[in-house]
Amino acid sequence: MSTAWSKKTLSLVAHPLKTSQIHIVKQLGESLPPVRGSANKLQQVFLNLFLNARDAMPAGGMLEVRTAAHNGSVEVEVVDTGAGIPPRAHSSHFRSVFHHQIQWPRHGLGLSVSYGIIKEHAGKIDVRSTPGKGTSFHVEFPALRKAVHA
Repeated sequence: MSTAWSKKTLSLVAHPLKTSQIHIVKQLGESLPPVRGSANKLQQVFLNLFLNARDAMPAGGMLEVRTAAHNGSVEVEVVDTGAGIPPRAHSSHFRSVFHHQIQWPRHGLGLSVSYGIIKEHAGKIDVRSTPGKGTSFHVEFPALRKAVHA
């Protein structure tokens, strides 16, 4: 499956982000290799990340989206200049966020579902955040290998 879902998802949220005074910066890699899986489910993951970023920037801000191919993987980074995530609500394993829905209600279920979809696609996700400065989500999926013909 191609990685066109990244551009399509950005186009879906362009208007809501613009009306929220959020500037989108795109650094999209050319000719990314395809990844195996459901385009609709992957689109759901990134739609969730983009809308969470919007919610984290009620006064506007900047959303950066970067895609690249690296070491047999397709990598996507979603960075916002929003409120950030309290340190107690994330970990290197990305699991504790689901237990902090009361303190951090805007992300709970959406990130839980996204995490499940990413794992279903043999992917990884990492979050880095500084309260008051923003959040970065790094998502990585294995690229499909081209068949070798003898």
